[in-house]
Amino acid sequence: MSSKKPVAIVFDTFGSVVDWRGGLIAEMKELGGKRGVNGDWAAVADAWRHGYHRMLDEVTAGTRDYGLLDDLHRELLDEAMRDVGVTGFSEDELRDINLGWHRLKAWPDAVAGLTRLKTKYIVGSLSNGNVRLLVDMAKGANLPWDVVFGSDMFSRFKPHPDTYLGSARLLNLEPGEVMLASAHNGDLANARKYGLMTGFFLRPTEFGPNQTIDLAAEADWDVIADDIEDMATKLDT
Repeated sequence: MSSKKPVAIVFDTFGSVVDWRGGLIAEMKELGGKRGVNGDWAAVADAWRHGYHRMLDEVTAGTRDYGLLDDLHRELLDEAMRDVGVTGFSEDELRDINLGWHRLKAWPDAVAGLTRLKTKYIVGSLSNGNVRLLVDMAKGANLPWDVVFGSDMFSRFKPHPDTYLGSARLLNLEPGEVMLASAHNGDLANARKYGLMTGFFLRPTEFGPNQTIDLAAEADWDVIADDIEDMATKLDT
């Protein structure tokens, strides 16, 4: 672990701080039960997230314009439902399912770990979510952010450098004074490329019981931890 300490720690959010897959599956299952709509909700959630990554790649490549993640999610939900073969929800119900991203809950260690880190460091989100989504999520999941950085503040998605460097700029800090904390090795590799410090922690079930990626740190990140509480311990809080 590096002896250098950051001034601010900004966290990847989906999967790293909140359980997107478990939350979406639970909400769709509950609504489907009430409406008599049957479906493979895990498959819908996985297809929804797969489409998200594809769309981000299209924006990064310049073949698609930037748009609010809420709007991209809504488009992708129709695609995921169609691909899995789920029908029967009304437009109002689909809009509410889409807002499930705003209602995601934190992993069990997240709130306690962030609260500890907050006593010594500036803590915030650095997410591809839009600001309103992240604010709603923080209120619902009791995430104790000092600041929320959403992609609509930069009109860019990670891994564009404007996102990583923009968080440092808005905090009036040098990139090397900011640490990106994430459960995703690829996210950290991009942050390091632009001069940020890096902190990795594990989320071995983010993608379900058969997860095959991000099961270990793949580089000598500045901090490597089991979860956010362990990260707080390693950073002396």
